[in-house]
Amino acid sequence: MKKAAADLAPVLSLLCNASLKSSRLQESQKHAIVLPRLKKPTLDEADLNSYRPISNLSFVSKLVEQVVAKRYVEYVELNRLFPARQSAYRHHHSTETAVVNLVNDVIRAVDDGKVTALVLLDLSSAFDTVDHDSLLTVLHDRFAVDGSALNWFKSYLSGRTQTFIVDGVRSQTAMMDCSVPQGSVLRPLEFISYTEEVAEVFSRHASNSNYVC
Repeated sequence: MKKAAADLAPVLSLLCNASLKSSRLQESQKHAIVLPRLKKPTLDEADLNSYRPISNLSFVSKLVEQVVAKRYVEYVELNRLFPARQSAYRHHHSTETAVVNLVNDVIRAVDDGKVTALVLLDLSSAFDTVDHDSLLTVLHDRFAVDGSALNWFKSYLSGRTQTFIVDGVRSQTAMMDCSVPQGSVLRPLEFISYTEEVAEVFSRHASNSNYVC
């Protein structure tokens, strides 16, 4: 791809611009080939829960997603729409910033003689719990994504299909009516947008009470 960049770049640019201008992602770019991969070598290979489904998406699809993701992040960060303490999947944020915030809050609460409570929420297969209609509502109501941008996200989420391949055997094509595909560029951004309200509620509760959550 890099060696042929001079010839391919204009074509790929046209494809990206056409997708954004029409607010539509082609059906051919919404199909995933899913390959199950064992999470750890020590896990039971006979247990389906031991596997992580990895979605192989088309190169063009990921390229368009990169463009959308860049614009979306710039818009969200400019307008400070993510909670200040949202550390996952953000530039200049990490588990380190999350731990530093937590330790700081706990120490300050102890110094002030407050009760400190730590609430941990672990969602099993969290990315698979994303409901498409709910995500679109969140993007519109809480992130003010509307017009052609919202229509593009609707097109991106609708009509997605996947096929599993195990030991060379291909399954029938299945429709995806929820979740965001693992391996996609927009997946983490969509998830933290989807859960933004939960994070915001916890942040407000922590700042407006005698408890640190």
